Amino acid sequence: MKSERAREMELHARRKQAMAVLARAPAEHVHRLWSEAGFEVEARPLRGPETGLVTLRGRMGGGGAAFNVGEATVTRASVRLESGEIGHAYALGRDAEKVHIAAIVDALWQCTERRDAVEARIVAPLAAALDEADAKHEAETAATRVDFFTMVRGED
Repeated sequence: MKSERAREMELHARRKQAMAVLARAPAEHVHRLWSEAGFEVEARPLRGPETGLVTLRGRMGGGGAAFNVGEATVTRASVRLESGEIGHAYALGRDAEKVHIAAIVDALWQCTERRDAVEARIVAPLAAALDEADAKHEAETAATRVDFFTMVRGED
């Protein structure tokens, strides 16, 4: 029984990671990969896509009292496939089509027989593109890094 629980937790973590990739990915990449993947699916909207605001909270120094920083625009959607799976998606911004596609991808990911195809055709290429963009950004940042040092002049 414990192994079944561990399997559920692993699947939950993988689904969470896939949805995080979809939320962070640029809309044009999501649209392109979705059209190239060619999934034939009928998805009925349950909610949205709808756009609203969320309050952003911060802490000074990571441990201080929480305070409101501002607001961010977020779009969400929920869909149901004909086979019964329900997919949900949230993303920063106002791109309703991207979020609708992400919700369909979430529902397809939950179908055991389609999960590998969804991972291979959509999630993995998006994750690779995000990793490449992160590495490029890190390299650009490292190129501008300044190392400060102090020289000790001896006993004064």
